[in-house]
Amino acid sequence: MATLEFLGAIRQVTGSCYLIQTDSARVLLECGLIQGENHSRSIEQGIFGFDAKSIDAVIISHAHLDHSGLLPRLIREGYRGEIFVTTPTADLLDIMLKDAAFLQQKDNEWENRRRARAGEQPVEPLYELQDVEQVLAQLNPLGYAERVDVLAGVELCYRDAGHIIGSAIVEIWISESGATRKLVFSGDLGNNCSPLLRDPEVVAEADMLLLESTYGDRDHRLMENTIDEFSAILDTAMQKGGNVYIPSFAVGRTQDLLYRLGRFHREGRLPQQKIFLDSPMATSVSAVYLKYSKLYNHDDPEFNQSIKNGWNSWLPMLTFTRSTEESMALNMISGGAIIIAGSGMCTGGRIRHHLKHNLWNNKNHLVFVGFQARGTTGRAIVDGAQKINLMGNEIAVRAQVHTLGGFSAHAGQQQLLQWAGNFKQKPTLYLVHGELEKMLVLQKQFMAVHNWYANIPEPGERVQI
Repeated sequence: MATLEFLGAIRQVTGSCYLIQTDSARVLLECGLIQGENHSRSIEQGIFGFDAKSIDAVIISHAHLDHSGLLPRLIREGYRGEIFVTTPTADLLDIMLKDAAFLQQKDNEWENRRRARAGEQPVEPLYELQDVEQVLAQLNPLGYAERVDVLAGVELCYRDAGHIIGSAIVEIWISESGATRKLVFSGDLGNNCSPLLRDPEVVAEADMLLLESTYGDRDHRLMENTIDEFSAILDTAMQKGGNVYIPSFAVGRTQDLLYRLGRFHREGRLPQQKIFLDSPMATSVSAVYLKYSKLYNHDDPEFNQSIKNGWNSWLPMLTFTRSTEESMALNMISGGAIIIAGSGMCTGGRIRHHLKHNLWNNKNHLVFVGFQARGTTGRAIVDGAQKINLMGNEIAVRAQVHTLGGFSAHAGQQQLLQWAGNFKQKPTLYLVHGELEKMLVLQKQFMAVHNWYANIPEPGERVQI
């Protein structure tokens, strides 16, 4: 009998990882990095709870690092099988994993300098660029609705999840002893208010469902209200003479922001005439979004026509800053600018430098447009920290802080309930990708709305499929 072992994103949001075992195969579903608190799993203790060489195939739902970020480490530990992804995900991984390898190298150099001063032994990085190159060589890109054999007795099909470009709901069929069982993993389900992407596809049949629960405790604010609040923030910042700083994820959230700002511009609601995308990775990802514009929802013909000529055709005052020198120069701008920079949770990237130089100024505005995991700098600010530590400096939080939940790329509570309600017969349901208190709220809602018990697995728990 096939089994599923819950190895990651269990009672927490990041670090997605599940192990499927059949009589003849071991398939890894997701290989994600833990972000936020407890993110630094010790190499000495072992990154994985299994031998990487024992895995026969890997299936990835989408490119975000909490779903894919440990693939190079899996390669480093000896995995040499296929890695199944959607075609856009393959392009995104080329960008994101190389960037992650660069950051790993820098962090490792810093850590080993600290260890040398303390008389401790050096440590190796999680992975290096050569491991990323091997990941890319092992990718098997697929289109949506393309049902393929992964291994003998294991079939796969991807459905559009509407979360980021290339994101997928994963359908897996497992055949043993003349019987077939179907596992569905929601991946990260998109918010159906996304301005660019399609709504998550409906899946109607499964024997087991793994459902994300990032926002299992609440619904997002209505998009119309979110847009009006965003517009008001921009107006206030302009009147007060400050800048607007937006920590944003390079994939998905940034492109949604560029769309919204372009729409403001065309409606005469954009007072700022200086907008900077200060993220080389987000700039590269934005080019991937242009490449796969056929996957857009096509609700805005004006945008679809304009974007054919590039992002600047849609948002003329947009500047892409690639070099470090260009990024540093932004801190000389005293007001009237919008600066979008990674990382989305303020755990790294150029946003940390901008916060160091500007968070203490009460004329400025800091706008969060996505989920902030526990243990991240962004979460500390959202939770009301008066001071934060950035690169060894204590910085006062005096800028105006805003959280725009409506921009989330995740489905809210009612959207999760509605999407899951499309199954003709209730599969065995497990909640993953959520903090425990949010899972408990969603668990009660499933019982109240659907009379459907939602299991909340323990880390390391193994169940039959």
